[in-house]
Amino acid sequence: MEKIQAIISGGKISSNSTSATDLFASQRFGEKIGEKIQYTLPETLFLIENKKLELLDSKNKKLPEKKVNQLFEKIDKKFNIKYSVFKDLREKGYIVKTALKFGAEFRVYTPGSEIGETHAKWILFPVSENQAMTWHDFSAKNRVAHSVNKNLLIAVVDEEGDVSYYEVAWKRV
Repeated sequence: MEKIQAIISGGKISSNSTSATDLFASQRFGEKIGEKIQYTLPETLFLIENKKLELLDSKNKKLPEKKVNQLFEKIDKKFNIKYSVFKDLREKGYIVKTALKFGAEFRVYTPGSEIGETHAKWILFPVSENQAMTWHDFSAKNRVAHSVNKNLLIAVVDEEGDVSYYEVAWKRV
């Protein structure tokens, strides 16, 4: 497959290449918006690291991977924590999509899921191991998950970038 060339403009990353459309169809990277495939920051860096995508600036100049990471950290202060979780799950075969309309960071589909035909099993909140979470925060996250019929997944990222997952599911007794 030919390497995808995506352009970053106004904080949005997109491509209208055939390779982008093919990758979207086969592995669900990006979201189809009109004739283009639009990528999130974590998807973009993951594809760059896996040699599937080149990111170009508005002048069609290729951005080196190190500069991409620095740029994404400026755009989103929690980028590295989110990316550690995204990368870990994608490498394990899960499909990870945004969940902002659900009030969470990501929604997570089990490997082999057909997006559009099946629902995400979890909504996920990535947190740093140094980040304090109150019972109120935890309760609010749990209520959000329950209100959209998903299990809550909290991903705790340690200083080395390793991720531990905690699932909260409702039980009827």
